[in-house]
Parts: sequence; C-alpha cells; structure tokens
Amino acid sequence: MDLQTIMSSFTAQDKDQEVRPSSSGSWACKAVDEFDALSIEYKPKPIEKYPAKLHARNVRKHLDVGEGLIYLPGLPSFNYEDSDMPPAFRQRRYFYYITGVNLPDCIVTYNIHRDQLWLWIPPPNSGSSVIYNGARPTIKEIMAKYDFDHVETLTHLDSYLTWYAHTEPGKIHVLHDYQAPKNIEFQITRKNGCHSIISESPFDSSRLEEAMNTARAIKSPYELRMIRKASAITAQGHINVLRSLRHLSNEVEIEAIFTATCIAKQAKTQAYGVIAGSGENASTLHYMANNEPLKDRQLLCFDAGCEWDCYASDVTRTVPISGQYTEEAQAIYDIVAKMQDECIELLKPGANYRDIHIHAHKVALKGLMDLGLVEGGTFDELFMAGVSVAFFPHGLGHYVGLEVHDVGPGGSRITNRLYGFSKKPADWTDAYFQILSNTGVTSDGGSILEKDMVVTVEPGIYFSRYALGEVYLKSPKYAKYINKDLLQKYYPIGGVRIEDDLLITEDGYENLTTAPKGEEALKIINEGKEQEEEERQANKKVAESRKQKKTWFW
Repeated sequence: MDLQTIMSSFTAQDKDQEVRPSSSGSWACKAVDEFDALSIEYKPKPIEKYPAKLHARNVRKHLDVGEGLIYLPGLPSFNYEDSDMPPAFRQRRYFYYITGVNLPDCIVTYNIHRDQLWLWIPPPNSGSSVIYNGARPTIKEIMAKYDFDHVETLTHLDSYLTWYAHTEPGKIHVLHDYQAPKNIEFQITRKNGCHSIISESPFDSSRLEEAMNTARAIKSPYELRMIRKASAITAQGHINVLRSLRHLSNEVEIEAIFTATCIAKQAKTQAYGVIAGSGENASTLHYMANNEPLKDRQLLCFDAGCEWDCYASDVTRTVPISGQYTEEAQAIYDIVAKMQDECIELLKPGANYRDIHIHAHKVALKGLMDLGLVEGGTFDELFMAGVSVAFFPHGLGHYVGLEVHDVGPGGSRITNRLYGFSKKPADWTDAYFQILSNTGVTSDGGSILEKDMVVTVEPGIYFSRYALGEVYLKSPKYAKYINKDLLQKYYPIGGVRIEDDLLITEDGYENLTTAPKGEEALKIINEGKEQEEEERQANKKVAESRKQKKTWFW
C-alpha cells in the first residue's frame, strides 16, 4: 500500500462514513445507510462499551492543545527470564484508560485535531498459536465490543506514523521517551505553513502524563460502576472470612477464602497482595507472608481488595480472632474508629486532604494520651513534637481507580498521590513537621478534593517493636514522651487499621465500601462460633450413634 493511498484514507472525515480496508487490502470509504435507524427489526440491547472516546477527550482537554497525536503502547507479551512461561498479564493503566482493552501487544493513537481514536492490533494468528492460545480477536469483533473510530493491524502503523509526521500538525505525545517507536526514521523535513523545519523530532514526552493523571483523577460514571462492583465482591470476600474465622488455624487460610470468593465471582485479579496479619504481624503495614498460625493471637488486620475489569477496591478490617476484644485491643480499636469516622465526615469538594490527615493525628494523639501511652507534656507540646507519627506512621489515604494507589491531578504518578501517602517514612515525617512549623503551607496546596474523586480513609495505630524500639525510643526527642513500660501490654495487639473507599459527591461523600466492621463484624464472627459449636455437637451425636450401632452388632 503506497503512502498516497494511506494519506487519503487517513484524512476521511465524513462522520456518515466508515473507513475500512477493502477486500483487496486497499482502503475504501463505505457510506452508512441513514435509514438503518428506522428498521423495526428487534435488536438486543447492546453491551455497554468502555467509554474510551470520552476518556480520550478528557485527556485532550487537560493536554490543552488543539492538534497533535497521542501515542500509547499497551503492554507487550513477554516471558519470565530464562523461561517459556509468561507472567499473568497486567495491562498498562494509561493505555487502558483510553481504550478499555485488556489484550497484549496493542497500540492506541488519538488524533487530537480530528478527534479520531484508533486501535492497532496484532495481525490474526494461525497454526500452533491458535491451537495453544486460541484465535486473536478480529477487527470486526473489536469494533463491535469497544469504542473506537477505527481498528487496524499493526502492519500499517509505521506507514501511518510516517504519514502523520510528514503531513499533520502538532507533536506526537508519548508518556515516556522509551515508549516512542524506534523503527521509523523521523529525521525529516516538515512543512509548517511557508517554512521548512529540518530534522525536527516529532515526539514530546513532557505533557501527556500530567494531562492523563488529571483526567484519571475524576472518575466517569462507568468507572464508578466498576469500582462499586469490585467493592461489592470484596465485601463478600470479607464476610466469608469473618464467617470462617473461628474455624481457621493459619493466616494462609484467610487469604485462600478471600481469593476463592473473588475468583468464584469472576474477579480473578487482586488489586494488591492480600494482607492477613495476625498478632504482631499486624504492625507490619504491608505484611504479605500470610503463613503463621492464628493460635493465641489477639487481632487480625485483614487488608484485601479485588479488581473488576482493572478497577481496584481497597478495604481493611481489624477484628478479634476469638470474637471478643481484650481491654487493650478494644481501646485501640475505638481510637482508630473515631479517627476514621471524624475524618470521613470532613470529606467534601474543596476540602484539603492534608488538613484531614492532620486531624487524624490529633484524634490519635488525644486517644493515646488518655491511655497513658504518651505523656510528659501538654497536648499542644506533644502534637508539635510529632509523637503521634510513632504510632500512625503512614498517610491517611490515597486515590483509588485503575491502580489501588491511583494517580491524582498533575505531576508524575510518584509525586501526585494524596498528601501524606508515601512508602518512604522520611517523606511524610518531613512533611508533617513542615506543616507543624507553618513553613511551606501556602506553596504546597496539599490535595484539594473534587467531585467524583475516589479516595481511601485508612487511619491506623500500630505497635511496631522495630519502629518504637529501634527508632523512637532511641531518640531523646521522642523517648521522653512515650511510656515504655505500658507499651509491653500493647505490643501483642500488633496494630489496628480500618479502611474504606469514599466517593466525593457534590455536597459530601458516599461510602462505596459495604464490608462489615465494628459490631456488625463481631456478630458475624460469633455467629460462626455458634455454628462451630452446633457442628461440634452434631458430630458428637453422629459419633455416639455409630458407637451404639457398633456395640449392638458386636
């Protein structure tokens, strides 16, 4: 196919026409019958398509350019190192946001000026590939299922990009430099009006990520439905764990019950590794070993959420394994529940999440002071010292969406998370003290909540032997405020965390999480305990009956 044919086919703009390859392999334009819509023939209700075009236009709005091409490759196929087996496929999330396609080896382009969203797919497979892996979806199947203006095989992509670089105005926007195609010579002469620009690179990686982050932060109605579905399945998984908890002997069984529930409901992928920390394991924030016995442990900190069509849920519950809190565990749970309840009530458009995070620390500090775990100063003195960070060592929450720790407006995905969330303690510690000293507050606006954002609120209080014993108690700055002797009673608790996913609404919030917590969770655990006793009595009667029959026969 020559370049002139490609160029003419790519510029077809009549919205009453479909552009498609002809039987000869060249491009042709076929008029759509305008009377099709008058047909009285019954047509089944179409499957709701992923709103790829809507999302692409959202990115265009935040990119704030009138021309150019967005070029995003999906995840290519690959195998484990030194192996002929591939890992479980996980699509690149930026690609998925403007496609909804969860297939490997695809590329998407969006012509900003022409408002054309095109998907480029591998050519049809054949032979042993089909026998082993099944046939790849066809162009016709993808057009019927997804929201694209056109679908074409990758064999024509190089020609298209060459045509674009020669002819169309605007840069080719890529997420990262390494994702730009390398097999095309772009050192060309481009005509711009009456001027010739020699050897100009058409690629720009400086703007797309920020625009896509800002677009992804505000969820479309379709995205919210996916998150709700993930949350509903996650809730059922949590319920099944609670019902079975009294029967279980090891953390791994908790993970097994949850993942089995999700898979049975067709949610085969977890948004993150299941965290089932019992006893002191609950003090490790991302504990995922899940391989220790539950016997003689007080609490279970259970953090687990599935995905539904690539959209995440994120839910944490902390419960007593026995069905009854100890006095110390109940006291800590009540503090964390108060932290979460009060912070959730502060959620609304325009609220600064940084301020809500700081409020959580104030509630935590007051509770710890009432228990005598921190002492030696007034509330203001202890707050300014930052002593609550020793027990609440992470941010209050994060965005949720295509990633469990999703992107927020602007910046890179590493720096744009909700204020206070970081995997590096130094980040939030420095930021916390910066706020307390009233420096940098105006230059750092925090994270301002907007309608249709989805965020978590996940306060916690932990008794980490490492954090407390090796860091804070060895620092004169903190040690003077922490009751070292009283800590010994609380170490076995490990930690308490409670987490829900919240949608920011026009005038407040909606809690998307329906997994039981508090008294409702205890009731389910103890109903399981009663069921266990009933089964034990039933098994006892069966054993006695068998014994009687055996004696009579003898």
